Amino acid sequence: MAQENNFQQLRGTLRGELIEPTDANYNLARKVYNGMIDKKPAAIAKCNDVADVIACVNYARENKILLAVRGGGHNGGGLGVCDDGLVIALSGIRYAHVDPVAKTVRVGGGSTWADVDHATHAFGLATPSGIISTTGVGGLTLGGGLGHLTRKCGLSIDNLLEADVVLADGSCVTASEKSNEDLFWALRGGGGNFGVVTSFLFRLHNVDTLYAGPMLWELSESKRIMKWYRDFITTAPDELNGFFAFLTVPPGPPFPEHLHNKKMCGIVWAYSGPLDKAEKVFEPIRSLGNIALDFVGPIPHPALQSMFDALYVPGYQWYWRADYMNELSDKAIDEHIKYGSEMPTMWSTMHMYPVNGAAGRIKNDETAWSYRDATWAQVIVGVDPDPANRELVTKWTKDYWEALHPYSAGGAYINFMMDEGQDRIRATYKDNYDKLAMVKAKYDPNNLFRVNQNIKPAVMAAAGAK
Repeated sequence: MAQENNFQQLRGTLRGELIEPTDANYNLARKVYNGMIDKKPAAIAKCNDVADVIACVNYARENKILLAVRGGGHNGGGLGVCDDGLVIALSGIRYAHVDPVAKTVRVGGGSTWADVDHATHAFGLATPSGIISTTGVGGLTLGGGLGHLTRKCGLSIDNLLEADVVLADGSCVTASEKSNEDLFWALRGGGGNFGVVTSFLFRLHNVDTLYAGPMLWELSESKRIMKWYRDFITTAPDELNGFFAFLTVPPGPPFPEHLHNKKMCGIVWAYSGPLDKAEKVFEPIRSLGNIALDFVGPIPHPALQSMFDALYVPGYQWYWRADYMNELSDKAIDEHIKYGSEMPTMWSTMHMYPVNGAAGRIKNDETAWSYRDATWAQVIVGVDPDPANRELVTKWTKDYWEALHPYSAGGAYINFMMDEGQDRIRATYKDNYDKLAMVKAKYDPNNLFRVNQNIKPAVMAAAGAK
């Protein structure tokens, strides 16, 4: 009864809605993007403003209640929700305010990248993001932020100028290169370990219409294309991004009928340079020949960002495994082809996102993101709308990952990880882990924010220090 009364007290302090298991909209409110996640929190607070967030953080800390933070809800491991705890849902803090003179955009912690793209495109501007526009800005950014503009403009965190953060003690601070610098360093890749980010300020770039889209080849061409791609993408101009994929062609327009449901390999290109030079840039690519599908051409940035939204709608079963890769050996290619040809469902896929170019010229210790020297961030996902296929897609993903992991650099991009344990988290942050643990000890010493790829607070060496 005491906890029920406390929730009632919390409800009275919020401008937003507090949803409990007895409420009619509870089951809808607790859902996240990954349908494989089925957690039942004690309450979900749909925060409308920073004051709501502060109230929730204070309540969770004072009552020793497990706390989860949800932005867009896309987290692969479902770490934006928890059992028997309180979920801070940020969807009510949703805005994108553009300053076209300063070329910046201030974004609410509950915004999606579609919100940002809509606001910035009106000014012919953009900032690096992912490849699905329904993804939350907060989760993607705090993990790093790979996407179509990585090689030209860097990661999302490389364009983050400041962040407003509600800390574990309920205070709200601004982190930037001039204020709370250690926190700002940790936020750029350290995930949700350090507080609730209610506002992001990003640098914008002159990106309007790109020359972009998918280019597909028959599966029999995979070895030739992968061998060519591993050399080409490391020396390509920064303006040209392209991630390699194994995929199954969806059975509908705009894809030609003879390719429907066909397993293929492909590269999704994004050229952000001058459009009048695009055809010249793509001459050596198109000269490869035997291209089965070429959908590369002028496309507005928001259209490219939302190209795959309809294919990957919320609620599908997802199982993720990932690794950073420094090189793509002939033996690794053989393993890729073996498992790429065995994709169990139409939505299952493997992507290799380049990390080189602008993103790769930043040192590993300049931000918490620890694999600037990797060539690719590789992800394998088993996906299907039917819960009956959960084990099928999970087994394929695990088998594929286990075959390729020996060729990896060790860690993985945290936005592509399930809940995989402390060893994987340490491998992901490698030399940056100890510093992150110290920052964690300073800003969240009791690990209130632990429903994430958790970095445990460092045990202070001088326990009796005054």
